[in-house]
Amino acid sequence: MVKIDLDKKLSNHLESSKLLQQTSFWAAVKQKHGLHTLAFNTNTLLPDTNGNNHPKERIIHRDLLILLQPLGNGATMAYVPYGPKYQPDEENRGLFLESLSESLKPYLPASCLFIRYDLPWKSPWIDDDNRYDDRGNWLGTPEPRIREMRMNMDTHYWQLRKAPTNVLPSNTVFIDLEQSDDILLARMKSKTRYNIRLAQRKGVKISKAGMDELPVWYDLYQQTTQRNGLTHDEMSYFQSVLKLQHHHQTPNTKVFLLMAKMNEIPLAGLFLTISGGRASYLYGASSNENRQYMGTYALQWEAMKIARQEGCKEYDLFGISEIPDPNHPMYGLYRFKTGFGGEIFHRQGCWDYPMDEKKYEHFRSAELNAVGYHQK
Repeated sequence: MVKIDLDKKLSNHLESSKLLQQTSFWAAVKQKHGLHTLAFNTNTLLPDTNGNNHPKERIIHRDLLILLQPLGNGATMAYVPYGPKYQPDEENRGLFLESLSESLKPYLPASCLFIRYDLPWKSPWIDDDNRYDDRGNWLGTPEPRIREMRMNMDTHYWQLRKAPTNVLPSNTVFIDLEQSDDILLARMKSKTRYNIRLAQRKGVKISKAGMDELPVWYDLYQQTTQRNGLTHDEMSYFQSVLKLQHHHQTPNTKVFLLMAKMNEIPLAGLFLTISGGRASYLYGASSNENRQYMGTYALQWEAMKIARQEGCKEYDLFGISEIPDPNHPMYGLYRFKTGFGGEIFHRQGCWDYPMDEKKYEHFRSAELNAVGYHQK
């Protein structure tokens, strides 16, 4: 049996974590842009399964960041970005989330329609042999109804719902940085290695940029979003990320803006974040022109080396398609990022726990019918 006890509210003084979105730094970024945040100590009580004759309960202590996001008409959503940090055994996940949700209820405003957990946990369907074809290719997750049956097994209220869309990437590639340059390069696809070396031969240079170069990066970012038909954030958002890096003292959390240039011509740029021993490719941008110089490949390679110098053990390339389907909107990212080697990782994505069932269903219907791509 899983029991949840919320010890007390925190003042967003969250511990360092490899999950950047569950840190004090991330809370500060979101506060800067008008979101109200809540932070808690959580104590998860689990039975001791070490075979003792007189088993005792053991307590798992973790903290939890929640963002209160407006939905319109005075309603809000309690959004948990890449949380909870603690990952229970697969058979206890639904009961754990239900217990946590019920414990959070008294602390959430009356306007909150539901809690949305953006789960960082490994998808249980990865280990299901029936989810692979004859060539060993993963077929992805089954339809939401099947996933909901599995998640709600043994829960009391059968309330957990697979969200229509995922906010943060649920599919990614992790690079093991505890290797030499030669081994990292050897694990890459031959075309990726060739493009890295081509960029070097052409004279592409990578540098750490400051606030003065943010407008240059933002121009590349706008080109990228327009090219791919994506919405974009205002430059003030990225300004706050860089400013907070200098003024917000969070142990083990750093942000670098990296730029790729050739003869001072900007080719590409990215935000590299360091948190709790993990590096992440958080935001990227590239020019519509001069793509033949392979600036994006040189940029990623340099980001890996900087991350390793900073003591990181892994690099999260942050977002690919679920399966290698050429018709998928993120298939281009799948080809590009898997070229660097590494291990594909599938998270469970967003799950909702309604506070107001009727209003939640109304919002869910609107979200399902919204224009745009819905990640599974």
